[in-house]
Amino acid sequence: MITRVLINGEESEGTVPVTDSSVLRGDGCFEVLKARSGSAFALDLHLDRLARSAGLLGISLPAREDLRKWITSIANEGGDCAIRVVVTRGPSAPGEAGGPLVIVFGHPSAPAEGPARLLPVAAPWHAAGVPWDLAGAKILSYAPNLSATRRAVAEGFEDALLLSVDDVMLEGPTFSVAWVIGGVIETPGLGLGILDSITRRVMLDLAAELDIQIKEGEWTLDRLDLADEVMALSTIRDIQPVSVVGHRSFREGPVTSNLSRLFVQRIL
Repeated sequence: MITRVLINGEESEGTVPVTDSSVLRGDGCFEVLKARSGSAFALDLHLDRLARSAGLLGISLPAREDLRKWITSIANEGGDCAIRVVVTRGPSAPGEAGGPLVIVFGHPSAPAEGPARLLPVAAPWHAAGVPWDLAGAKILSYAPNLSATRRAVAEGFEDALLLSVDDVMLEGPTFSVAWVIGGVIETPGLGLGILDSITRRVMLDLAAELDIQIKEGEWTLDRLDLADEVMALSTIRDIQPVSVVGHRSFREGPVTSNLSRLFVQRIL
């Protein structure tokens, strides 16, 4: 069940006009934060990314302190939960007056149980490193990604691993990925146009603290033939082991296990 809803800081029943850009065009951006004991984790990093996404879309945000206040208020009420911040351009029907909407609410968020099973899926809609205006923005238009998830589930997997048309590994529909080869962590580089995941950032910081070597770059799917461990990274999943990618199987190893443990400690 969701917490109370704030729209532009005002209490709301959670209704959005049918003429809003998010309804008619999927035109907007969003963030998902994790709250623990009423405190939003990595709030400033999420606000930074939200500002970048809105800037790329040309949407004006309220003052940062107002956003912080609204998110903190929902976190305080939600306790242990996920917090969603949705920013829309506002009305998109001709002649309709109004400005951007910022919707903030919380909902229960249980940690992922067990390892993930991923189906590699070609993602021709992904820029995969080709420059474009919204590269790296966390936009609302997730229909192609969610279609990939549905395909994976229909074929007996939990989710998808998105690949470029050249078979380069990118990210999951709603998460980042990394793997371990000979004790070294490898992960697709941000130059591929993947989302600059906050969980990915924290994982890389933790790995550096543990003196684990890190490589960011570009690899095709067959790179996983050499991998000892694979992990999925997101606000909802935390650092989750991956047991299957297509026909390849993996065990949760010490690198994933240690990073997952330290990540949970970091957010408490």
